[in-house]
Amino acid sequence: MSKVFRPQIYTVSWLKIRCFMMLSDRRSYSIVTKMISFCFLLSLYGCASTSKLKRITLAHGLPISHPVHKGIIVFKEVLAEKSGGTLDIHIYPDGQLGSEREVLELLQIGSIAATKVSAATMANFVPEYSVLGIPYIFRDKTHYFSVIGSDIGQLILDRGTAYGLQGLCFYDAGSRSFYTKTKPVRTPEDLKSLKIRVMNDPTAIKMVEALGGSPTPMSYGELYTALQQGVVDGAENNAPSFVTSRHFEICKHYTLDAHTYVPDVLIMGTKFMETLTAQEKQWIQEAAAVSAKAQKKFWEDSEVESYALLKEEGVHIYKVDQKPFSEQTEVVRSSFSDPALQTLIKQIQSYKSKSKE
Repeated sequence: MSKVFRPQIYTVSWLKIRCFMMLSDRRSYSIVTKMISFCFLLSLYGCASTSKLKRITLAHGLPISHPVHKGIIVFKEVLAEKSGGTLDIHIYPDGQLGSEREVLELLQIGSIAATKVSAATMANFVPEYSVLGIPYIFRDKTHYFSVIGSDIGQLILDRGTAYGLQGLCFYDAGSRSFYTKTKPVRTPEDLKSLKIRVMNDPTAIKMVEALGGSPTPMSYGELYTALQQGVVDGAENNAPSFVTSRHFEICKHYTLDAHTYVPDVLIMGTKFMETLTAQEKQWIQEAAAVSAKAQKKFWEDSEVESYALLKEEGVHIYKVDQKPFSEQTEVVRSSFSDPALQTLIKQIQSYKSKSKE
């Protein structure tokens, strides 16, 4: 039996450090980093190709305690069972192989196979994903699940193929709300002049601007220190991420305005998918569907646990009237001028929720 090469992440990290020492230009460093990752992981595929085993490298930025990571574990286990062990997923969490944007670029050139990213990050690559981040486009959680589980959701997942990024399924990422350090946010006026960290997503930036805040895009991994040092006054995210990031240690005010329901997305690079048989693609799609169902339950349990922990840690949780927040962010919804996106927005808004999810 041929021997399968097992990667060592510290080797890639060492090479990145060496390149950083040689390159002062940040853009050059980023390019060299991607080249190193590509060559490294290409060698992995080359070594694995001599056996029936196909290794799927999946990278994401979340900690292993996160409910989305638990869903990915189900994806790995179900796929291994369906394929008889011939499709073997190796998971690299915690941003080991780069930020969400960097990992998507690695998928596009074929150096890794799969990732989990926010739909907001996907919007930088595939325009259709941007509508999922529009404030208050979903009436409630039932409407949200109905849409992402419908033909509309599948259309958005499939649009990524034109950019080398095939969506496999959506993972629940709950609703996003504001959390702040020094004062609570009960009305849009309370956000005025506050520096709020947002994802590098034009829609999220417009939303905070519309509410009078100062949007500050930055990497999620940099946020804890930025909050500590006062670079930003707060951020916005779902409860499980607020807890697993331990941002509650700094921010003691959490406002349940639920401005967006931005799902996570399980993505596979089309370059890797071209190496698969029709049967293997079917196994992957089936495993993704099973994992999405399991992840939804993981998320529900995690939300309950997260709110209980936040209360224990002395975080003040505020329920607010969504109407003024929705009215003030109407400008974001009307800013989408592309006719195709406007049609998609209308389809989502008029979609009738299923009675049971």
